[in-house]
Amino acid sequence: MSSRKVRSLARNRIELASKTTTAKGGSPGLVNQIVPVAMSRVRQDVLTWKTALTMAGKTEKPKRFLLMNLYDEINIDGLLRSQVGNRFLKSLACNFQITDKAGKLNEEVTNFLQDKIWVNEINKAILGTVTHGHSVVELDWIKKLNNVETTKPQLGAKLLKRQNIDPKEGIFYPDYRDDKGFAYREMREFGTWILEFGDPEDLGLMNCAVPHVLFKRFAQSCWSELCEIAGIPPRVMKTDTQNIAMLRRAERMMKEFGAAAWFIIDENEAFEFAEATKADGVVYESLMKFCNNELSMLFNGAVMGQDTKNGSRSKEASMQETLQTLVNSDLSLIEQYWNAVVIPALINIGIISGDCVFSYPETKDIAQLWSMTKEAMQKYEMDIEWMNSTFGLKILRPLQAATAPATNLSFGEGFFV
Repeated sequence: MSSRKVRSLARNRIELASKTTTAKGGSPGLVNQIVPVAMSRVRQDVLTWKTALTMAGKTEKPKRFLLMNLYDEINIDGLLRSQVGNRFLKSLACNFQITDKAGKLNEEVTNFLQDKIWVNEINKAILGTVTHGHSVVELDWIKKLNNVETTKPQLGAKLLKRQNIDPKEGIFYPDYRDDKGFAYREMREFGTWILEFGDPEDLGLMNCAVPHVLFKRFAQSCWSELCEIAGIPPRVMKTDTQNIAMLRRAERMMKEFGAAAWFIIDENEAFEFAEATKADGVVYESLMKFCNNELSMLFNGAVMGQDTKNGSRSKEASMQETLQTLVNSDLSLIEQYWNAVVIPALINIGIISGDCVFSYPETKDIAQLWSMTKEAMQKYEMDIEWMNSTFGLKILRPLQAATAPATNLSFGEGFFV
């Protein structure tokens, strides 16, 4: 089927779905009901974390907004973001396919879903259950894309703020500071326009990362204070403090010392640098390194990249294998939620139809496969079309065997004997 025909069928399907289905029965949607709340940027400590865990674990009306605010706060840590991205971006970059139950590829639906922004948002929400434990996504028809009016409505997917969700009781709070909410699982849009992922009891990997980020911030703060105190040796100026003129002149010279590193003093005055402290910050550096290693182990299963002192090629290769195992687990999680939750919802909305199975093509070790192919080429004829598609080659045809030049036998066969 041509790409033009596929795009035409996709547009027709969108138009039909938007005309025959009213998003959430005309309700304003959960996303639009969320009350904006300014986030306080005060210093976080272990007591804040324990208080948040206590609120999230209450038997009656548990609230997770303190814990989710803490997750957002620690998410600005550079190493934490890099480790999470190092793992999840691999899954988001993989191409998927839609097949029927017999395993036959459905090119129309695959091409239609492959480049959709809302598909990527759904996948990020599913992966978010690994870090945050739970995600709720709301689908809706949107008429603006990047603040630009669209000629035709397009499907959009928005993650409901986790601060406003109580997954244990299934309650949505428009204002998470208030106790007034309603059960989103009892809404008629649940399962079609409102999709839920994750375990309501799980708090995610971020909960394990909180103490390490907080301790690292503490060590970094103490180390920076040490640098401020002991990084530059203090300057000492001895003068007659009873003489106001000499005292003022000494103060002026000390203030201007950075711009003019010389001055003239009286014979009764003296200037020297005090001996700096012997502390070099090794304790703080060790604590920060420990916290970084724990974060890397938590999200990627190994200390990767940053340990350049003790690193080696074989060690990094084994770490990549460990990371790939986690990525394969994430891909399997996405497949399960798409087939159990997302595809039935898209069929009910009218986006897709028929038997659809979401899956990722089986990954191949290209290096090992090429090595096996080279060995097989010595004895067997290979499929040129398969080699071109598998290895990205452009083989046209086999080379003709070179013919040996004819031997001049005019002198007889025994001439060189």
